[in-house]
Amino acid sequence: MMREQIYARALLMAGDLDGHQQELLRVLCAANASAMEARMRDTLTAEDCREEFVTAVSLYALADMDGFEEVTEFKAGDLTVKTGQRNWEQSEGSLRRQAEALMAPYLKDRFSFVGV
Repeated sequence: MMREQIYARALLMAGDLDGHQQELLRVLCAANASAMEARMRDTLTAEDCREEFVTAVSLYALADMDGFEEVTEFKAGDLTVKTGQRNWEQSEGSLRRQAEALMAPYLKDRFSFVGV
């Protein structure tokens, strides 16, 4: 059930994907869920931080995807839209940083201030 939620969230964030890309995303979601579960503190489960877990794993799966296009130019007069490859190093790193920040309080290999 949680893996389907992860996939659904990643699919929502990814936008339009063809069938092959959707299947790749499903596989990446499952792989990243297993990897994230292995990194969690021994006293916690994915259910203990369900919302953060689902979002973080979705972000990791998206970071692993290749070939996303982004709009590089848009004009209103005579409607011109151009797409191109994303600067993948920047977007991938940003997605991973967001995922790490979400999960930092729950991971055994990370430290974060939770509160005083």
